[in-house]
Amino acid sequence: MTDYRPPLADIAFALEHAGGLSDLAGLPEYAHATPDVVNDLLAEAGRFFAETVAPLNRSGDLEGAVHNADGSVTTPAGFAAAYRAFVAAGWATVAFEPGYGGGGFPWLVGIALQEMLNAANLAFSLCPMLTQGSVDLLEAHGSEEQKARYLPKLITGEWTGTMCLTEPQAGSDVGAVSTRAVRQPDSTYRITGTKIFITYGEHDLAKQTVHLVLARTPDAPAGTKGISLFLVPKFLMDDDGALGARNDVTCVSIEHKLGIKASPTCVMSFGDADGAVGYLIGDENRGMACMFTMMNQARLSVGLEGLALAERSYEQALAFAAERRQGRAVGAPAGESSPIIEHPDVRRMLLTMRATCDAMRRLVYLNAASIDRARRLPDAADRERASELVALLTPLTKAWCTDMGVELTSLGVQIHGGVGFCEETGSAQHFRDARIAPIYEGTNGIQAIDLVLRKLPLREGGVIKDHLAAIGATVDELGAAGPELHPMQAALGAALAATTEATEWLADHHDRPDDQLAGATPYLRLLATTTAAWLEARTALVASAPLGTGTGTGTGDAEFLQAKVANARFFCEQLLPAVVGLVPAITAGAAPLFAIDANALSL
Repeated sequence: MTDYRPPLADIAFALEHAGGLSDLAGLPEYAHATPDVVNDLLAEAGRFFAETVAPLNRSGDLEGAVHNADGSVTTPAGFAAAYRAFVAAGWATVAFEPGYGGGGFPWLVGIALQEMLNAANLAFSLCPMLTQGSVDLLEAHGSEEQKARYLPKLITGEWTGTMCLTEPQAGSDVGAVSTRAVRQPDSTYRITGTKIFITYGEHDLAKQTVHLVLARTPDAPAGTKGISLFLVPKFLMDDDGALGARNDVTCVSIEHKLGIKASPTCVMSFGDADGAVGYLIGDENRGMACMFTMMNQARLSVGLEGLALAERSYEQALAFAAERRQGRAVGAPAGESSPIIEHPDVRRMLLTMRATCDAMRRLVYLNAASIDRARRLPDAADRERASELVALLTPLTKAWCTDMGVELTSLGVQIHGGVGFCEETGSAQHFRDARIAPIYEGTNGIQAIDLVLRKLPLREGGVIKDHLAAIGATVDELGAAGPELHPMQAALGAALAATTEATEWLADHHDRPDDQLAGATPYLRLLATTTAAWLEARTALVASAPLGTGTGTGTGDAEFLQAKVANARFFCEQLLPAVVGLVPAITAGAAPLFAIDANALSL
């Protein structure tokens, strides 16, 4: 097992050349977020996460969270102290609005911080991640009184937040929730019902927890149109803001999970006595619109989890491969065993992990920077274009990065061989922890449906056309670069042609949603991988410029830049070509999936 080493150089390069940090710092709101300031901030944060949070990753997995007889939950040893240190250091505040105590940095910087925290200890990081979503939602939809009362302590992390959507009978069908909210004469509501899979619904890290709860009023219409959103605090508050009596909210149990065992995943019961006191956020029957503010930000953060765990797994696998000797590599002296890093198959696995982490980081950071641009660019048309790109990239980031997180952490186990399958190495934990991310915040199948049915038709197909045109422009740039990058041009050009063909087929079948849905998941993989390759190609153009080829401005020493080019070439020339084979699965329609009756699947 190895210590976590934040990849600060890779993060800095991606911030600048995928996120455009210098350009964001040119906006008045972000003038303080210059690359030198941000890099210093990230170096200090990385040190804190590596020294204070990362050492609890393994022990937290072994100990797990504990549900006590009185309904309280105890987190593993060291978690509460580390969380207090996290709050005291101010790391939770960096990317929030200054009006309620935030640091006012771009969300791009917040994502870079979050990457390191996730990689250090995913189970620990989930508490601040859910709180971050609560802040985003209250900033967008809370009343002035709610903002003043709750935001300052949520932003610092002194209080934590949850997202209470899922119910036992509803699963991902949020429209089927049955939790009730009954209006009271004092304008509060009494909430009754059960919510499941509530991350950090109960814990000992903070004194107050703010639950954001979806529920129905008695006269609400059916489905998602009848859902309202309520703020339900763990403790009621006096007029002066002091914590008062415990609200009627109880943790009934916590789940026994495959991974993230230190993170309490709670079954929460609201209203076992007189009903939990809740406060309406926004208007009645507008809860889903409010909640999506939280969910869309959370989907980017969940996609980041795939990258973070893959990076942590890669670091451990790389260290193991350099030390473990087995077999004799080609050309090695007779009678001498070689480090397994010298064997081509192991080298292929390591490069697959490294290059894909590189590509994921660029996709995540572009997505985050586009959120900043959608908020802050001075021209309304530019803000709209940035918002459209966010809409297109979010399902790609969430689904592809979490799928890759599972695949890459599995490779990390494979590189370790038999000992990787044993818990003592810690490699298996990364694989186990990663498996939840494709399920979180709308399963990856739901992300694919969202992409095909909602995002491809945006602006009558203009958004995806613009995106594919940008990829095409990079294909042309590769052609004008030196011969070293010409194989990348061929690979990206072929992937673009396949993506264009599949996109046009889906558009032509807009009147056959069954056919579109049947091809949605392979299409998401196709578009996401091609988009990631496009970002890697742009990286190669930048990094190769100081070496005498390509265009753009590279930063860093020659060895670092050469490695960036090698990463990009490996991704585009070795991994990208597989996407061309996805086209038949996309364009086959629904018929092959229903060629036999459901009952015959057991034959």
